[in-house]
Amino acid sequence: MPTASLRNRLRVAPPVADAMASGRPVVALESTLISHGLPYPDNLAVARASEAAVAESGAVPATVAIHDGEILVGLDDAALQALAGAPPGQIRKAARPSLATALAAGGWAATTVSATMIAAHATGIRVFATGGIGGVHRGALGAAGPLAGTFDISSDLEELARTPMVVVCAGPKAILDVPATLEYLETRGVPVVAVGQDDVPGFYARSLGVRAPSSVADADEAAGLAAAHLGLGIGGAVLVCVPVPELAALPRETARVAIDQAVADAESADVLGPELTPWLLSRVAALTGGASIQANRALILNNAMVAGEIAVALGR
Repeated sequence: MPTASLRNRLRVAPPVADAMASGRPVVALESTLISHGLPYPDNLAVARASEAAVAESGAVPATVAIHDGEILVGLDDAALQALAGAPPGQIRKAARPSLATALAAGGWAATTVSATMIAAHATGIRVFATGGIGGVHRGALGAAGPLAGTFDISSDLEELARTPMVVVCAGPKAILDVPATLEYLETRGVPVVAVGQDDVPGFYARSLGVRAPSSVADADEAAGLAAAHLGLGIGGAVLVCVPVPELAALPRETARVAIDQAVADAESADVLGPELTPWLLSRVAALTGGASIQANRALILNNAMVAGEIAVALGR
């Protein structure tokens, strides 16, 4: 259960509160996809479309963000516009390690995977949709790559191990060390399941050739697995990985070549730390002529729709 102090920080929008009170399914959505993921006005269009996709599936969307010391669970259109239209660098990113800082600082902050999971769980929301999760950066555990030996691992992974929830994504971001990320999740006891295929979705591509620990046929079967996991009461999330829609997907080799080149370019440019992920995503977009951005948009909307379907199925 959330502490009283955390509950006191929550401001749940009336449509979300009404849905929770009446037992209707709700899907949480993060806000860093709006503030840091896509340029304006595309980010606003995708935010609105994500909420529409959740609603179309029969669930109620609850985009999460922070404003003036409060955690907002459910945003109106004015709030979406404030996040989407802010000048670059003016919106903080809030993860578990920086959540208190974002609350104390005032103004707007966008929630990452970990902060959104904290807010959603405290509200009683069981399903959360995002684009791709963070994970183990290439070289972070070894002696090669721009982050060689840095142990740079996203707080997303610890949150997945800690917070009971269904997290729907398109797999780990493909710029990461995907096998190491899966190993980390296994060590921390997080079930990872692919929907409709045997391989882990490759974010921009349908697959990068990495076998998933388990797979299910569709959203209904994913909901059954999720219900079993959550019903055990052993903690932690189940990670449901949905491939990017086929028409928007990059060919596997195209994605691999662009990502490898972007990682090499980052090493040459000495890009490190928090700046690395957005830099790599931007570089991949340039190397693919914008095709990765189209894939990113498509997977975000698809994940929102599937998350809604899972939330509805759990509600049965």
